[in-house]
Amino acid sequence: MNVQAAHLPGLDLKSVPWHTLTFGEGTQRVDLGVPKLTPEQLQTLARHVRTQGGAQIRALSVTQIIAAIDRAIARLLDAQNAYRQQLDRLLPLITGFDAEMVRLGLNAYLKTFRAPQLQRFVAEDFANPKLLDEFQPRAKGGMARALGPELLVHVWAGNVPGLPLWSLVCGLLVKAPAVGKTASAEPLVAALFARLLAEVEPRLADALAVVWFKGGDTESERALYAEADTVLAYGGNETLAALRQQLPVTTRFLPHGHKLSVGLVSAAALDAQHLAALVRAAALDVVRYEQQGCYSPHIFYVARGGRVSPREFAQALAGELSALQHKFARRTLSLEEAASVAGWRQGQEFIGQDGSVELIGDAQASWAVAYAEAAGPLLPCALNRTVQVQAVAALEETLPLLAAQRDFLQTVGIAASPEELHALAEGLGRAGATRICALGHMTAPEAGWHHDGRFSLLDLVRMVELEQSAEDAAEPYARYRD
Repeated sequence: MNVQAAHLPGLDLKSVPWHTLTFGEGTQRVDLGVPKLTPEQLQTLARHVRTQGGAQIRALSVTQIIAAIDRAIARLLDAQNAYRQQLDRLLPLITGFDAEMVRLGLNAYLKTFRAPQLQRFVAEDFANPKLLDEFQPRAKGGMARALGPELLVHVWAGNVPGLPLWSLVCGLLVKAPAVGKTASAEPLVAALFARLLAEVEPRLADALAVVWFKGGDTESERALYAEADTVLAYGGNETLAALRQQLPVTTRFLPHGHKLSVGLVSAAALDAQHLAALVRAAALDVVRYEQQGCYSPHIFYVARGGRVSPREFAQALAGELSALQHKFARRTLSLEEAASVAGWRQGQEFIGQDGSVELIGDAQASWAVAYAEAAGPLLPCALNRTVQVQAVAALEETLPLLAAQRDFLQTVGIAASPEELHALAEGLGRAGATRICALGHMTAPEAGWHHDGRFSLLDLVRMVELEQSAEDAAEPYARYRD
């Protein structure tokens, strides 16, 4: 099966050479064609999107853009739609993730881009969304207008299917014509969405392009980045640091790098009545997309003093991970991933020689839980359903441990009483957390969340202020002057 994963408005497709990315094997093999553009073609494409696409998208109101995105998303939520069927068929083969996990995950994710959610998304950053359409009065006097980038370049990672839609939609909402560079690990979703959006709203056909080139192709990178005034990028910290060095000093750079997330369980939540639902929620956060997202938990700190002990929580979590393997089978690991999991297990066994760590789950299991009676620092696990559970006397004890990873801490999933929740929230924020949610919701952020604590839309715009002094000074020249 050969599918083209690109959207290249303004280019003669006959002149485009294609490179094949192969996923799977045998009857499960998928060949994706990705464009192998020359630097000159990349430059031509970027300029077309900036000029033609920029004129197209700026002619639409934010309300019209939201309506177009909503129509495209409605089709992707329709199981009978050809685009959705293509995603359901190909994404499991491309990513290796369980097909049912992908289907359910896509449904939950896509629903955050329906019109009501997008309207809330815009309202979250703009008290008056019409700032994105035209100059609006300001309470202090004068007027203001929010303008998106002349050309926004997205650089996407491929660890979680559909991840590009987040920044892609953000760019559309601020009327930024954009070129997105997909990752080799998952180049399909962004390209498919761009083609679908062009179908449902032809006036946006030239406002978005989706390309591919190998990381480290400095000539292609230089050609594309030179045309952009804003670059929004996802990836490892080293990759982002290298990218920053390539950008002109005047280019706005919005990086999203490596992050760590954690779960907290209060003694108040630990009783027989709540245990089953609690460990199922925690296990789902571990299993979804095999902890590849920045919001996936690496460790659960569990308080003593409940009717269920932290060790019993760890055992119940292990049981739930085992049960979920039958519903959402873990994907086949690469040699590197398998070696990482084996190395992590060996490390936990070595640490536990003195009895301080108990490794639950044998080497053949598709999951592993490392339980410790004493809390240690927040460190990454090996992903792919490996997780730590550590006991603490009280959840407040975790704050210094989390603060030590302030630069990397992102999501905290929590199960606690209302009093504990609100008492901890301030400390968690000061420790570096940018998102606090319920267990079971760690891997499903709400529409409009502030990714890594930043404004998803405000970070993309520049404000133009028309001061009251200019309006006052214009009055003597009015045709209606006295």
